[in-house]
Amino acid sequence: MSDVKQVVIIGGVAAGPKVASRIIRLAPDAEVTIVEKGKLLSYAGCGLPYYVSGVVKEQAELMSTPVGVVRDPVFFRQVKNVHVMNQTEAVQVDRAGKRVEVRDASGGRSWLPYDKLVFATGATPVVPPIPNVHLENILTLHGVHDAEQIKTLLSEHKARDVVVVGGGLIGVEATEALVQCGCRVTIVEMLPQILGMLDSEIARLVEQHMESHGVKVLTGTKVQAFEGQGRVQAVVTDRGKLPAEMVIAAVGVRPAVGLARAAGLEIGTTGAIQVDPRMRTSDPDIYASGDCVECVDLLTGKPCFVPLGSTANKQGRVAANNICGLDDTFPGVLGSTVCKVFDYCVARTGLTETAATQQGYDPVVALAPAADRAHYMPTAKPLLLKIVVDRNSRRLLGVQATGPGAGDKRIDVAAMAITAGMTVDQLAQVDLCYAPPYASAMDNLITAANVARNKLDGLMTGVSARDVNRLLQDGADFVLLDVRSPAEYGQVRLPHSTLIPLGKLRSRLDELPRDKPIVAFCQISLRGYEASLILKAAGFKDVRVLDGGVAMWPFEKIAP
Repeated sequence: MSDVKQVVIIGGVAAGPKVASRIIRLAPDAEVTIVEKGKLLSYAGCGLPYYVSGVVKEQAELMSTPVGVVRDPVFFRQVKNVHVMNQTEAVQVDRAGKRVEVRDASGGRSWLPYDKLVFATGATPVVPPIPNVHLENILTLHGVHDAEQIKTLLSEHKARDVVVVGGGLIGVEATEALVQCGCRVTIVEMLPQILGMLDSEIARLVEQHMESHGVKVLTGTKVQAFEGQGRVQAVVTDRGKLPAEMVIAAVGVRPAVGLARAAGLEIGTTGAIQVDPRMRTSDPDIYASGDCVECVDLLTGKPCFVPLGSTANKQGRVAANNICGLDDTFPGVLGSTVCKVFDYCVARTGLTETAATQQGYDPVVALAPAADRAHYMPTAKPLLLKIVVDRNSRRLLGVQATGPGAGDKRIDVAAMAITAGMTVDQLAQVDLCYAPPYASAMDNLITAANVARNKLDGLMTGVSARDVNRLLQDGADFVLLDVRSPAEYGQVRLPHSTLIPLGKLRSRLDELPRDKPIVAFCQISLRGYEASLILKAAGFKDVRVLDGGVAMWPFEKIAP
């Protein structure tokens, strides 16, 4: 162990407390001080939407240990032997003198000496440069104070028309919370889709689900101004004006690096603090962890900025280990993310199809909708998976999931597989648990892997919903062959589709033209795949299968 004596940590929300706690466990005699400019410590920022909605009843639950002890300065002193200076701001770092100047709530200043210094300054919400953005009732959702303001507006002022500016994770989670509080919510997103961490067709499925819960989703829409007398009353967009008694600005966060930059530390290309795998900055006596830090993408090896509480805690442990003389490294991230959108699980890891293409891969994708456990179990729920594989190496690159089924555990398995560099062939043979209440005999992820293998091996030619929809819009001359049952067809169908149930297909082959492309599909395209095999065996040349079938068709459907 090192002989480190004095450690100062700037930031007391996620990474900072993790660093402090780990150092004290490894070096009980160390003097550890946390400097936090806010009042509250070690709170669960990711839990704020659920505090707004009322799922989390009390504010104290967000900053308590699993046994209910509030993590306040008294707790850190008595339990952790860590000195906490909350409501105190670090204003200057003197690297040559190895000291930090701090300013307390009364304006008093003092210097703290250090042997090792840790930046855990986190990130700050981006306030968009939109006219009248400082009107009352235009808020962010970044800290407990923000959440309390939102709850007050909802309970005391009965704000009901709410506009959420930004369709990323914070915006989507805030939307669910607001809808559960009885609000009429509109999401305004400048980009063509919400949740840029997903490919467009998966994002569109999430948008449709939000719309089914009464949310108005306006993508490709730019906010031009806010209007109101003192407090916001309307949001002006390039598609019209929206009434608003409250606005949540959720356009993202940026790393809080002002103090680090002023101290002369290297800032990375993403705008976050540059660190090595041991979480050391360009100054060997200064470490950094959490949302202020630049990460490395495990697949591309390139810098990235992916602020997550899980990453902050892992990085904090690595920094503490190295401060105390243990050799530890943080390898990087895959951007593994999960969020709850009403009853949908939305999750992803690794590269999207779009990102894989941009990185120079030749991606092969497979869409696999199915029940998340044995279909005959009453607890079975639909799960929609998209898997991305490199054609040349057959290596797994990424997986996305949505639907009410258990997507989180499939994404966790996928993250492990990508980290291990597994091919899709290896993934298809992984020995996963099976019992009807928990999974199907062929797990969703294994089925998706096998669909990808069929494509790679030339046994199946798939076509995306995006490409089929473009063919329909262009009036292309092809057959969109629905091989479901008449009952299924009567409930919902795709535009300009032709119904020939799979069981009748062999006897009705003469009804299909042999000189036109045929795209076969069913609810999940398993029967569509079987239909394609029948057609190919009968001499049809241009036969494809609609990826994901009706279940993952993100465009207009025809209902009776």
